[in-house]
This record gives sequence, structure tokens and C-alpha cells, in this order.
Amino acid sequence: VRVSAKAVYSKYNLQPASCVNFGAIIKGTKKTQVIMLENKGMLHFKFRIHQAPKDAQALQRKRYEKPCPTLSPLSELFLQGHLSLGVFTVSPCSGSIAPWGQQKITVECFTGQEGPFEETIYFDILCR
Repeated sequence: VRVSAKAVYSKYNLQPASCVNFGAIIKGTKKTQVIMLENKGMLHFKFRIHQAPKDAQALQRKRYEKPCPTLSPLSELFLQGHLSLGVFTVSPCSGSIAPWGQQKITVECFTGQEGPFEETIYFDILCR
């Protein structure tokens, strides 16, 4: 009897990889940018976008608690299909991507007031 297996893991790519910079925006206007999330692996995966905690160490602990978590019930915020973070709106904030597929993530910035604005988000890539 011949037995074989091939171990694989989720692979993904984000473009842009680090910073989405809207630059200067006229007060009271909206500007949109796109983040592309690509599935570069052989496994179907789910993703979920969260606001990063202010404590970076808490983020690291959360990331390594469960190497392959499952999706918990979605809050009303996620059921609306977007995540609101101050002047920024991210959508969709959750979904699934087939192998070699991709998903456009839209980030909108609507400035109703003057000043600099910054938020940090992170992506959970979840096993099927």
C-alpha cells in the first residue's frame, strides 16, 4: 500500500505591502484607494480585517495563540460589509479567496475636519 501526502500552507500577497497614503485631501471630500489581497497558495482561505490594537505586543500574542483559527460569529459591523475607523472606511472587511484568486479591498477617506489622520489595520488569514 502506497501512502503519500503533501503539506502546504496559505500564501498571500498584499499590494501595497505597507502604507496606504492618501496625501493631502480637501476638507469635506472623499478619496478612495485600493488594496489588492491575492491568494498565492493551493488552499482556499478566509480573511478578516481588524483595527490593530494600540498595544503591538497584544497583536503578536493574538497572532500566535492559534495558528489556524476559525471565523467567530460576525458582529453587526462586519455584517454591514465594512469597517469604519474614524475618517476611514474599509470594505469588504471579510471574505474568502479561492486558490490563485484575488480580492480588491477599498479604503475610503472622508475628511469632515482638518488635521492628520492615521489608523492601522491588520489582516487575519484563516484556514478553511
